[in-house]
Amino acid sequence: MLNVNELNVYYGQSHVLRNLSLQLAPAESLAIMGRNGMGKTTLLKSLVGMLPARSGSIQLAGEELLGRKSYQRVAAGIGFVPQGRMIFPLLTVEENIRTGMENTPEPNIPDYIFEYFPVLFEMRRRKGGNLSGGQQQQLAIARALVSNPKVLILDEPTEGIQPSIIKDIAQALNKLKKERGFSLIVSEQVLSFAMAVADRYLIIEKGEFVHSEVRETVDRERILRYLTI
Repeated sequence: MLNVNELNVYYGQSHVLRNLSLQLAPAESLAIMGRNGMGKTTLLKSLVGMLPARSGSIQLAGEELLGRKSYQRVAAGIGFVPQGRMIFPLLTVEENIRTGMENTPEPNIPDYIFEYFPVLFEMRRRKGGNLSGGQQQQLAIARALVSNPKVLILDEPTEGIQPSIIKDIAQALNKLKKERGFSLIVSEQVLSFAMAVADRYLIIEKGEFVHSEVRETVDRERILRYLTI
């Protein structure tokens, strides 16, 4: 579904991502893990088009995305939930969700959104800025989902959210992925959440992948060492 090959990204003269390559299968979930400042957010922003790559290739279902604007990548099938959620605080929940529907023919918010995130239905006329952190995260995910992505990308989705809501979000994502058929990439430091949603784990350090695991044989202690060193 997604094929990233030899991706290089710079901040000015600083070489931040170094020849990164990854493959994501249809309906697969991948967790990108690592400590702060190691390149997780930079990688996700480069996939979405928020940061330019100096070289490499990003192919979605065989379609080259490198050089395209962010909105063109969304239209091609990339959904993105940024770190900090970035919902529109003065718009209602319904209005926030509809901002993700500009490229879809659907006139109404799909029923499955409120089925999997019932709190958004209860608060659909409330302004986004009045929601809790966990509710805003669900809103940001809903806004990305209504664009019908082939690949949904989430950057640090558990940041600032209480554990019970984190568990609810993990369960909803797993059910939605199975029903809607999208692939998932999540940048995460909370191992329990990554274990709950991901099939495979890639550890990034200083802009390079240094370790990989799959769920069936995952060594939790080894991953934790990479996260806490």
